[in-house]
Amino acid sequence: MSVKRWLYRGGRPNRAARFLDRITAALYARGIAPDYLVTLTVAGRRSGKAITLPLVMVVVDGESYVVSMLGDNANWVRNVRAAEGRAVLRHGREESVCLVEVEPRDRPVVLRTYLRSAPNARTHVPVSKDAPLADFAEVAPEYPVFRVMRDPPDRNAP
Repeated sequence: MSVKRWLYRGGRPNRAARFLDRITAALYARGIAPDYLVTLTVAGRRSGKAITLPLVMVVVDGESYVVSMLGDNANWVRNVRAAEGRAVLRHGREESVCLVEVEPRDRPVVLRTYLRSAPNARTHVPVSKDAPLADFAEVAPEYPVFRVMRDPPDRNAP
């Protein structure tokens, strides 16, 4: 078993992964990394506490996206869904965003771009970064993709 797979065995980060994620998130938030490396902060669905983690953001056709390398049951995915997409992204500066889930049929191009940009995710997604889009379409329902909306709509507006 690879170290990367061991860190996220069972689709959840173990203690070592959580520690490394905290360090990585702090670096990404300060902007000490390429601009596609960001931190996501979202309210915990049970605790309401701010949960912060590092993510890779990719751009496809001028739109920004974040992807769950651990699939549908990752806690941050469930938290984003519970928060109706309200979240904060940070890379040097903080930005309130709305994450809108992309339909599986529209995910293959984003997934391929993501795997090319996020080498650590390759151990979790069972498709080669150079595979044809049809291969990505087969696994797309299992890997949530969220489009980053920079000007989040007011959820309380009528």
